[in-house]
Amino acid sequence: MPEITDQRSTRVRWLLIFWLFLLSCVAFLDRVNMSIAGSSVADSYHLTNVQLGWVFSAFLWGYALFQAVGGSLAVRLGPRRVLAVGVVWWGIFTALTAAVPPSIAGALIIFIGIRFLLGAGEAIIYPASNQFVSRWIPVGERGIANGWIFAGVGVGAGISPPLISRVMLHHGWRASFWLCALIGIVAGAVWFVIARDTPAEHPWVSPREKEKIDAGLTLNGTKAITDSANMPGARISWSKILASREVWAITLSYFCFGYVAWIFFSWFYIYLAKVRGLNLKASAFYAMLPFLAMAVCCALGGLLNDRLTKWRGERLGRCGVAAISIALTSVFLIVGSRAADSQVASLVLAGGAGMLYLAQSSFWSVTADIGGRSSGAVSGFMNMGAQAGGAVTAILTPVIAEHYGWTASFLVAAALCVVGSLAWLAVDPRKTLA
Repeated sequence: MPEITDQRSTRVRWLLIFWLFLLSCVAFLDRVNMSIAGSSVADSYHLTNVQLGWVFSAFLWGYALFQAVGGSLAVRLGPRRVLAVGVVWWGIFTALTAAVPPSIAGALIIFIGIRFLLGAGEAIIYPASNQFVSRWIPVGERGIANGWIFAGVGVGAGISPPLISRVMLHHGWRASFWLCALIGIVAGAVWFVIARDTPAEHPWVSPREKEKIDAGLTLNGTKAITDSANMPGARISWSKILASREVWAITLSYFCFGYVAWIFFSWFYIYLAKVRGLNLKASAFYAMLPFLAMAVCCALGGLLNDRLTKWRGERLGRCGVAAISIALTSVFLIVGSRAADSQVASLVLAGGAGMLYLAQSSFWSVTADIGGRSSGAVSGFMNMGAQAGGAVTAILTPVIAEHYGWTASFLVAAALCVVGSLAWLAVDPRKTLA
């Protein structure tokens, strides 16, 4: 890489945030592809909806159980290497999904194993990204930075229905998994080439940009430790993390967040096709809307997060945005699930997904703020809660729907939104763990 020697101010941090946005897109393309192809996979291997739910859930349990491990690896090894290896791992296990022979015995167990290991590999994406944010992004820019990273969730999940459906129509569901694997491996290779763990290591970063980053790595006047992974006292012990009221409250709220989000990631496409009676083309279009709403609202929520934090402080900017948006999500879920018209229901529920994701940046900004040098570990623990919620909804949603109807499934999610909103009242984002 050519070294920057003049005094102009570069913006390398935003180039790398953009690439984290792309990796976030790839991560959700690799996980949502199964929900889009789920009916075809189930038909090919004679799986029921409940068994398909076990396959969905296997990914999420792997994803949840390895969050803390992924965060700890990002702290010790740095986000550059951890993310690069992780993306290659996703590509391998996405390809293996397509490689399961149609006549093999025990296909359900094989799919569960593959999706569990895919989830374990994907567990590093957001803890490692948050570790990157804590080292590269000034406190005042973390809301919008996290908003862009998590906009990749909506974009990746949003392009999945039309992309996977189109490839399935012309080449079969297996080809869609091969394509996803190839995209991921290329994106991971580029990340490894252009990324560095700290601004001081990056030859493209100008002295002025480094000064700006260093000056902004503060919270309440406390300088963040970013340049040395091995400085004494830099890492926060797990006993201190687990003793934090803020960590547990955020994790509880993120459990509720994950439960609701994964109704859209796991079941929304199937819900539109089989419950609302939309055809393949219409299902692909309307299934895309929640994810586009997520993408827009992630960026909007990050911007709102930073602006309100500068105007009225972290309590309103970080916590207020999350508490209010999650509470309003419950209203959208109740109204949308009860709407008689399928198109109206799809639009209102998509609005609920967007409202939920207004809160996304708050979770990751607060864990970066309070976690400091160990933000990867703190955010990994928090994200474990969200994925546990997703694993529960992957199994529980079709069970509730089978016994009480799909409206009841959305009403349970609405109730959890209220719990998730109230949990933010116990969070003080000014309490750092360092």
